[in-house]
Amino acid sequence: MTSSKQKNNIELFKLPLWKRIFDIFFSLFAIIFLSPLFIIISIAIYFEDRGKICYCQKRAGSNFKIFNFIKFRSMYIDADKRLKEFAELNQYEIENEEEKKIEFHNIKVSDDGILINENTLIDENTIINDENVIINNEEVKDENLLFGDDFTVVANDFAIFQNNIKRNSFKKLEGDPRITKVGSFIRRYSIDELPQLINILKGDMSVVGNRPLPLYEAELLTNDEYIERFLAPAGLTGLWQVEKRGDAGKLSAEERKQLDVKYSREFNFWMDIKIILRTFTAFIQKGDV
Repeated sequence: MTSSKQKNNIELFKLPLWKRIFDIFFSLFAIIFLSPLFIIISIAIYFEDRGKICYCQKRAGSNFKIFNFIKFRSMYIDADKRLKEFAELNQYEIENEEEKKIEFHNIKVSDDGILINENTLIDENTIINDENVIINNEEVKDENLLFGDDFTVVANDFAIFQNNIKRNSFKKLEGDPRITKVGSFIRRYSIDELPQLINILKGDMSVVGNRPLPLYEAELLTNDEYIERFLAPAGLTGLWQVEKRGDAGKLSAEERKQLDVKYSREFNFWMDIKIILRTFTAFIQKGDV
């Protein structure tokens, strides 16, 4: 009985009526108005690299609701075969010499160019034995150790590991050769995002909000510091997408996450209108939105 009451007391985000009405009218108008562009892009994608025009990916939106996120396909059909070749292409430079020692093992690259590590991050003095126990290659007895149910880890190495898990939640590739020529163009002007107007019409997301995240990335943000970003609309465009665009500046992962939290706390009708107007300017600027 108690657990049932606690479950019912969990506060979930509820989309305001004004925002849903705006989303329906905006998405319907945009789909009709942009239908010639949809047709042209679809033909171009198909004739450059025969295959599906769009692709769907599971993403986490408001209240961590999972839905099929639609985009125009911008990569070659055999892109999965090329993933490991691009593990070293990192948009965000490693600035700290200590961090340069860290190697990425079992790297996976998503369709969005996100670098993720399926197992762990280790430095040159750390090894993982056959039982998946993290140990230090030097004098372990002189180090501070942390013990878990099924692992032992040197405290300093674990701190580095945790720091990099946090840093790498928004890793992206730059100059990804998996992208087609048409894909490069539609990504540059964010045209690949337009099929999400269908998601908006269906109610999966909103015109303005925090970007719905791939599941592996969303799981890294389910702590007290960032969970609030999910208590807001999932959106086609948002606050961080229109920041630092004019000076060719790139937001850090931490800045993006903080802006997501800010939007979830402060969003209103006029803020949304302002973001939409700034997004139109961002469309003609170089870089992904």
